[in-house]
Amino acid sequence: LLCDKTFVIDDSRKNKCPTEIFMEKMFKMEVLLTSMRIGEVAEFWCDAIVNWLLRERAKNTCGMGNLLHYHSTGFPELDELMRTPQPLIFIMELITGGSGVFTQILDDEKLKVVPLLHLLGNALVNQARFREAAEKYQEAVVLLRTVQSKEMPGDEDYINLGRLIIPLVLNYCQCMLELEEYYEVIENTTELLDKHKDCIKAYYKRAKAYVAVWSEKEATRDFQMVANLDITLSRLVQRELNLLSERMKEKYWEDIERYWNILDDKEEKMDAKEESNGEHSQSPEEVKDAEEGNNPSVADENKHDTKREESAAEANHRITALTEGKDWQQMLRLIMLLQD
Repeated sequence: LLCDKTFVIDDSRKNKCPTEIFMEKMFKMEVLLTSMRIGEVAEFWCDAIVNWLLRERAKNTCGMGNLLHYHSTGFPELDELMRTPQPLIFIMELITGGSGVFTQILDDEKLKVVPLLHLLGNALVNQARFREAAEKYQEAVVLLRTVQSKEMPGDEDYINLGRLIIPLVLNYCQCMLELEEYYEVIENTTELLDKHKDCIKAYYKRAKAYVAVWSEKEATRDFQMVANLDITLSRLVQRELNLLSERMKEKYWEDIERYWNILDDKEEKMDAKEESNGEHSQSPEEVKDAEEGNNPSVADENKHDTKREESAAEANHRITALTEGKDWQQMLRLIMLLQD
């Protein structure tokens, strides 16, 4: 039918026999039809781009090629569709044949490929070829999710396929850790934990990624989840938390050093600027004139010096008030604020 359902272009029910469709790689609706069950009626929307591809494909066949060459199919409605492609609607009922069997063959082939990709990924990891290994793990995950999408969520097959996906995603995340793509690890482990909240390895790998991006709060939370789910790992978790604390302290002192270096650079630039502005020492006569008010420029300079000293004293007082009683984490936040 046309997309507005106002005109039926062709109806195979008027024929003596039902239409037979042979699956090939170039058939545009193969994925749709192979997902149908026998007796199912489905409605498919075929947009104008696909229509155009089908028309181009037709030019390579003898009969349709001749019809296109002579600018007519013999049916005015089809001639118009050839000239101005538009979306079509196909309503199909699967009477017999491939549905379940054909789909099952495809799914079985995909499931046979998954362990091979897994083994190949492991071999690449042993050679430290992490990027290539990650691609193999990811390819296997895509195959499993394609098969899983045809199952009913909650069914036994759906759950079993989900369990097969877990180690592949974890292996992929380990490769991403090695490649220092930490946010990719966080994204994939979070997606995995949304479905499998008791996956200890996913919490651990996400915690390691959070450590690498200096997210102390999130890393601590995930490490604690690991200890809660498996108490035998408490010693490992405590060691990781100690290392995290040391890392944060090191970063704190590095930030302090960087901050003071910035201040020193600014002071040097200010000193250089003052020297370039031709600052000079005051002679006794200039000081005397300034005290008597006879030299306004020198008097103004003295006033500015006094104000600068007062501002510096006030700033020191404020810094002392801000930093007094603060622990190192609070000081780190203060440093980041001052840097901004």
